[in-house]
Amino acid sequence: MDDQRAIAAVLGDYFKGLYTGDAALLRTVFHPDAALFAERGGESYHKRLDDYLDGVAARASPAALGEPYRMKALAIDVTHDIAVARVHVPALGFNYVNYLSFVRRQGRWMIVNKVFADAPVSA
Repeated sequence: MDDQRAIAAVLGDYFKGLYTGDAALLRTVFHPDAALFAERGGESYHKRLDDYLDGVAARASPAALGEPYRMKALAIDVTHDIAVARVHVPALGFNYVNYLSFVRRQGRWMIVNKVFADAPVSA
């Protein structure tokens, strides 16, 4: 499988996990030491993976709330064993854009860092 398709498959699981609130599935796409950063409402946001997944498991998922599934990859850039993906994640009243950093370890792509923002919706 080429790198773009392999990363797209990981993103598919990432989107499915976010949409359904499946923290166990999300754990499979992240490196155990992954970190998440953002600025939300003027406040800095930094979580380790376990804290983030606890939050996902505790909240109502977009699927449970009847939200349409609109998550998609916008760009994937690969350089040897590293990559970055820019993805759109409209969910839970937010219009998130995520930048996800990937590394390939033992032939498997995994997310090592997530940086995200609630982006203004274009008119």
